[in-house]
Amino acid sequence: MKTLFKWVSRISDAIAATLLAVIFFTFLLQIGSRYTPRIIRNLGLEETFPTLAAVQPLGWTLELIAILWVWVIFFSCTFVVREWDHVKFDIIYLAVSRRMRRIFAVISAAAIVAGMLYAFLPTLDYIDWMKIRKTSTVRNPFTGSKIPMRTVFSVYGAFMIVVAARYAWLAIDTFRNGPPKTELEVVLEAQAAADAKAAEAQS
Repeated sequence: MKTLFKWVSRISDAIAATLLAVIFFTFLLQIGSRYTPRIIRNLGLEETFPTLAAVQPLGWTLELIAILWVWVIFFSCTFVVREWDHVKFDIIYLAVSRRMRRIFAVISAAAIVAGMLYAFLPTLDYIDWMKIRKTSTVRNPFTGSKIPMRTVFSVYGAFMIVVAARYAWLAIDTFRNGPPKTELEVVLEAQAAADAKAAEAQS
């Protein structure tokens, strides 16, 4: 199971990195199509580089970047970003006892699960309704037709399912085994283990 999760994590990281790379190169293409003809004309090189001078700004690049950005955000939050990667305002959480941390963690996780489940069906209905709307300039490279907005935002449905499942498991695990260790506790345990290993090696 750990091997499966490791491979899923690696594949998810690769997909997210690929999406970011496509966004970057699409952005460069957008900048190039907009400013290259101006540079050519300003330098008086229209006759030398007539093809570059005739390039028109690409309208589809802006919409493609927006679509890919939506997918990067929700795909990464679904499969890449871990619980401890999130920014947290945990001053009060860290100030209370471990027992209270368990209560806080269970309530917070249960609230997230309840919110996701409550909004899930209405959200799916709205995403399905968006099939009547389609992209303005981006087209399916295989069929040449415009892409329904339902397809664009379908990743949000997967995001809701995975987040609800993740926090449901977190609530159960916290209820059974106590709250997750804080970053300081993890660091101190690692340091203690390293010190013990060093002392054992010296002896």
